[in-house]
Amino acid sequence: MASVGFLYPGHSAEDDYPRLEALLGGTVRLPLVHTDIGEDAHRVAALREMGAAGRLAAGVAELRERGAQAVVWACTSASFVFGPDGARAQVRELSAAAGLPASSTSFAFAHAVAALGARRVAIAATYPADVAEHFHTFLKAAGTDVVATRGSGILTAAEVGTWDRAQVLRLARAGDHPDAEAVLLPDTALHTAELLPALEAALGKPVLTANQVTVWEGLRLLGREIACPALGTLFTRSAPARRPADHGARPRGAPPRE
Repeated sequence: MASVGFLYPGHSAEDDYPRLEALLGGTVRLPLVHTDIGEDAHRVAALREMGAAGRLAAGVAELRERGAQAVVWACTSASFVFGPDGARAQVRELSAAAGLPASSTSFAFAHAVAALGARRVAIAATYPADVAEHFHTFLKAAGTDVVATRGSGILTAAEVGTWDRAQVLRLARAGDHPDAEAVLLPDTALHTAELLPALEAALGKPVLTANQVTVWEGLRLLGREIACPALGTLFTRSAPARRPADHGARPRGAPPRE
């Protein structure tokens, strides 16, 4: 059975992953290892420390022991704050440490937007405005037109992890824009695994959430496609004509993906 491993910072919405595994019908294993986050703060300096190579490398041995065939750093903010080049270096270092294909949630969003064929998106973020702007800049560098960016000013992942269905729906509605072809909710601390149909019904367009795209990215690294309408448009529709650039990293000596 295919197995994708996830390095997840701290404790907030990690229970989304067994839910996602169940929604995928038990066709793939999604083992998860918690990383040491240091300070729980949506501040640029704290996020760069959270995503440091040594913190990520500490969890890869356990993921390999649990059968992971690819690994994804399941954090958006502590990858995009490094900028596109820094985020690529982060993924390369993670792949080298694990000896496995690797990626991160930031690149998962970029690849998922491209796979949907969406050219204009809106960001509905839990983060403070300055951190949300870093994600805007990251997506722009990936060729995506961001028509609106909304930050919510939430400083800690612990607080985000307590948000309920109504709060998540309000966030998505508040961050939507008439010109956006998709709305992005970029925080793996946010519980969204069971809300995707409701989110898309409320907005009338595709919604991409952090834990959803992180799992999709891991499957992409393995060359697996699993149809699952319960996980939204991303798991039911793609646009082959706009194939995403591949920013995921392969271990040295591994063959390129077709």
